[in-house]
Amino acid sequence: MSHSTADTRTPADTPAPASGSSGTRRAPQPSTSGPRRGPDLTHWLFLLPTLIAFTLAIALPAVMGIFFSFTNSVGYGDWDFVGLANYRLMLTDPAILWSFGFTLGFAAVTVVVTNIIAFLLAVGLTSQIRARITMRTIFVIPMVVSPIIIAFVFQFLFARSLPAAAQTVGFGPLESSILADADLAWISIVIVTAWQAIPGTMLIYIAGLVAIPDDVYEASALDGASPWKQLLKITVPLMSGYILINVILTFKNFLNAYDIIVGLTDGGPGTATRSVAMTIFSGFTDGDYAYQMATATIFFLITLAIALIQLRLMRRKEK
Repeated sequence: MSHSTADTRTPADTPAPASGSSGTRRAPQPSTSGPRRGPDLTHWLFLLPTLIAFTLAIALPAVMGIFFSFTNSVGYGDWDFVGLANYRLMLTDPAILWSFGFTLGFAAVTVVVTNIIAFLLAVGLTSQIRARITMRTIFVIPMVVSPIIIAFVFQFLFARSLPAAAQTVGFGPLESSILADADLAWISIVIVTAWQAIPGTMLIYIAGLVAIPDDVYEASALDGASPWKQLLKITVPLMSGYILINVILTFKNFLNAYDIIVGLTDGGPGTATRSVAMTIFSGFTDGDYAYQMATATIFFLITLAIALIQLRLMRRKEK
């Protein structure tokens, strides 16, 4: 004897099929009409320590420095407002103008030297050559050595070893130390700074080179492109974003050059290789605190303008 079990579900309990479907239940969609949630308390708790450290270590000293640039403060004791007197004096001070010119010129030359050598090394170390992994490790060594130690080592080389070697072979121009020549001392700073900065720049280029598909080079080789033409027509255009990033990073770092110059020439001979950073730091010991704060403010504005230009170039590159 058979019997059927009565269905006790009411129409309200039975899910209705979605419109336009054959009884298939559609997953509910999240509502996007409500207000967007902002960062909750947890986000702010994680951000707060960094925000406090940034304010106390960077933002607050910067604001105080700009404030004291309008005074005659020597770094302690009483002071009076002098308005724009420090700025007017700075714009006619040959030592300040020279330090700005030297810093900008040195940074521009070193950026070119560093990026060209780093790019060529990266191309070589990503090609099919033996022991390229070992060579990459060797070339990265300068990046982990303190800049001041590098400066002292090269100071010994330029002051003693190189002149002694030049005297042995009879090469007159290098028989005396270039560190003592006001017209040549800047070359030593470019060499040492580039030597220390090339490894980090090279690693960024290597990361970009290994991201280029091999198919691109294989197709160009089938079309008869030589390795030199591949470098100019394929590698360089595809690496333009990495080149721009490296130019921005190295130029920013070289504008703040200090430790290598101190260890190598100490701003000499005279003030021939004195950077803006060295000039600003001298204000803490020479009683020119407010005056050098004005120098630091102008240097900050110049650096900010350069950064904005570089940022604009990067955004234009991304479009």
